[in-house]
Amino acid sequence: MRLKRHPLVEKTYLHLKTAKDWVIAKLVGLLLHYLKKLPPERSTDFAERLFWRFAMWLPRTRLARRNMSLAFPEKSPDEINTLIRAMWGNFGRALAEYVFLDRLFDYDHDNPENGRVEFSGVEHFVEINETDGPVIIFTGHTGNWELLPIGAASYGLNVTALFRPPNNKFLAKKILKARRTSMGHLVPSRAGAAWALADVMEKGGAVGLLIDQHFTRGPMIEFFGRKARANPLLPKLARQFNCPIYPARCIRLPEGRFRIELQKAITLPRNDKGEIDVAASTQMINSIVEDWVREYPAQWLWLHNRWRGGDM
Repeated sequence: MRLKRHPLVEKTYLHLKTAKDWVIAKLVGLLLHYLKKLPPERSTDFAERLFWRFAMWLPRTRLARRNMSLAFPEKSPDEINTLIRAMWGNFGRALAEYVFLDRLFDYDHDNPENGRVEFSGVEHFVEINETDGPVIIFTGHTGNWELLPIGAASYGLNVTALFRPPNNKFLAKKILKARRTSMGHLVPSRAGAAWALADVMEKGGAVGLLIDQHFTRGPMIEFFGRKARANPLLPKLARQFNCPIYPARCIRLPEGRFRIELQKAITLPRNDKGEIDVAASTQMINSIVEDWVREYPAQWLWLHNRWRGGDM
């Protein structure tokens, strides 16, 4: 039997949660303000050290440890802790990089080896630019995924990206304000977002999707050998527009460098009627992300409750 909360208790809880969210947003805002005053290299190094030192005490660390233990049952507790610490370091750097995105992306097409960013799969950017019609590019929360639309724009591709803002409304406002880039458009994941993306595709535009989070009403898939629900938006859009789908990811390299990787277009599975199979396609794209995570586990964001509602 589920106990009902007293209205006064419920109201007090909501007030306390709002106050906590406001305090967290203020602290993050102060951190971003301070980081913005430093050169990019010093700022990101400082953020990484800060999260190494303190983030292991945050409540979300328990969720990250649970997720990693489910995904890698063969790893020892020490190995899991090492991965968690490295994940927090990557997250700290990505947070600091929010205020320097345009400056971090210093790719020179004439001298590609001289900057912080390198590309893999340039030929696929050429393919997309020659495509007459809409295109879908999907990725996961790996490396610094925010660099992907900027990298696409440098090759003449303007991507409208769907993103999920933080649950903390104060924090979401702070982070979006700090996101310093003139390249790529963002569509928040809320009611009407699918229609907004469909409108972009109707006009022949490119859309970008982060596909590696839990989606309550989505089909059940396997992710790291365990049941999880996933967002079916990508195959639904692909079925509607019959367009190419490209996987893309950002890989963090040593010495503050990045690799933007655009992989060749994939062919989604179809059912007996010749239509794109939504459930099988959702499984396929999440399996691609799983392969990426296995390759660079410390660069994925393990802070989401990915296996909520699935068989444990």
